Amino acid sequence: MDYVNAPGRNHLFVPGPVNVPESVLRAMNRNNEDYRSPAIPAMTKTLLEDVKKIFKTTSGTPFLIPTTGTGAWDSALTNTLSPGDRTISFVIGQFSLLWVDQQQRLGFNVDVVESEWGRGADLDVLASKLAEDTAHTIKAVCIVHNETATGVTNNLAAVRKLLDHYNHPALFLVDGVSSICALDFRMDEWGVDVALTGSQKALSLPTGMGIVCASPKALEASKTAKSVRIFFDWKDYLKFYKMGTYWPYTPSIQLLYGLRAALDLLFEEGLENVFARHNRLATATRLAVEAWGLKNCTQSEEWLSDTVTAVVVPPYIDSAEIVRRGWQRYNLSLGLGLNKVAGKVFRIGHLGNLNELMLKDKLKVLGYSDCNQIILRESRESLPRVYCVKLEIS
Repeated sequence: MDYVNAPGRNHLFVPGPVNVPESVLRAMNRNNEDYRSPAIPAMTKTLLEDVKKIFKTTSGTPFLIPTTGTGAWDSALTNTLSPGDRTISFVIGQFSLLWVDQQQRLGFNVDVVESEWGRGADLDVLASKLAEDTAHTIKAVCIVHNETATGVTNNLAAVRKLLDHYNHPALFLVDGVSSICALDFRMDEWGVDVALTGSQKALSLPTGMGIVCASPKALEASKTAKSVRIFFDWKDYLKFYKMGTYWPYTPSIQLLYGLRAALDLLFEEGLENVFARHNRLATATRLAVEAWGLKNCTQSEEWLSDTVTAVVVPPYIDSAEIVRRGWQRYNLSLGLGLNKVAGKVFRIGHLGNLNELMLKDKLKVLGYSDCNQIILRESRESLPRVYCVKLEIS
């Protein structure tokens, strides 16, 4: 058989889900509890306050929803917009494309701005559309902060600057699924109205919790938004917040304890140190790719992601074969190329609970393994010298 359960732990180097720390696993290793008991609301209250710190907001209201990032998208859109509302949304890769698809299926009038995959959002087009929209028909600007399909990070501060320059009241909705807790995110400073992430990314939790944070402006918009919403309705959560019980539906007790442990780890390291660590690991990965003689899918330094690197392979190679060999022979999980870049790139995730030694070992496997017979013929000696320097702990 090509695919069997190999001995030892599978090494996750996809851009999510990521490796779960041992302390988080231990925290979640517990029985179910009554979520209406005094203990769970008390813990939830502290979680909601601490979650605000990862968004860098003092005025935002967070929601911990038993869902994935896709459900968090749904929550952000349906609570703030009405069918027929005009949105501007950028397609720069598979996940931004899926978010556009969701907006269209929810009945919004989506003004799609497309870029070549490997490039960031075209903010010149956004500027033109904002300048022309003197009647303020644009109700929301929706953007993916970090597109994992292509390894591209967008400049959110530049988007806010354009909205302010044209004095435009559109809501600013941001998918931070693969950025929050790994890249610097400043909800209040950048005037983000709704930001969202998923538990399985840089928080290093299992999949199953979508975390949404809404600004006062977004909460006000939710009072008049006409989109149908039931499970994702913020109004239900806010009602139970006021009651002090917090949960309109049954939460995952285990994930709540895991979130507590995950936040404690992040705060112990310090968020700024977390961001610096992700930058070190990303820089090392990019240098390794360069040493292999390969190219990064991201077409400009300004868009380079510190959570995932999409590696372009030569045209005579199917990148899926590299991913398959890594899994089959080394119990190593890498990301496949998706949609337009399927077969053309493989993706190395370097986010979440990851350190220098873990990444170094995986890059060495790629540099010296059987995959080397496919694409890495020229750099057996240069690779370790290049990336080991960058992986030194400062």
